[in-house]
Amino acid sequence: MMRFIISGILVLMAAVMGFIAFQWYRTNHAGEAYGAPFTLVDQTGAPITEAAFRGQPSAVFFGFTHCPEVCPTTLFELDGWLKKLGDDGKNIRAYFVSIDPERDTPELMKTYVSNVSDRIVGISGEPDKVHQMAKSFGIFWRKVDLVGGDYTMDHTASVLLLHGSGDFAGTIAYGEDPDTALAKLKRLATEG
Repeated sequence: MMRFIISGILVLMAAVMGFIAFQWYRTNHAGEAYGAPFTLVDQTGAPITEAAFRGQPSAVFFGFTHCPEVCPTTLFELDGWLKKLGDDGKNIRAYFVSIDPERDTPELMKTYVSNVSDRIVGISGEPDKVHQMAKSFGIFWRKVDLVGGDYTMDHTASVLLLHGSGDFAGTIAYGEDPDTALAKLKRLATEG
């Protein structure tokens, strides 16, 4: 019983800290575009810049195609939420940015993303440029070596929500309640 109480307190503390951080950012950076300018390529090999995150609200997830669980689950859920929103969410653009550009070529991103969604656009590019972009968006990533010479990636597992102006609107955490995630996306769509 004590374990559940302590777990509950820790979850509550994490939620409060996240809310405080969000409020601090919103107060100090409201109206500013989130992240730094970047030039990468989309899943068709066409150049893509921070301008893609302007003009309409965006949902941006950072991950990698060799991810065993978090990335495919998040992309599948994001696609499902956007479908549930229907016309209410038609103005939301969705992106999947690879934090493993050494393996995630535009061609691989196109195959991977198109198996999940026709609404989500894959983004990759030169490793140093991808990593600079991820860092400017506050994304954690780390290469983790595995036995036999392979590797995996630890990374932030939240979907970033951006207003049409490019400023930060919030996040959807991995494993977040689907109704809460839908409400956040609906609010993003109406606030633009």
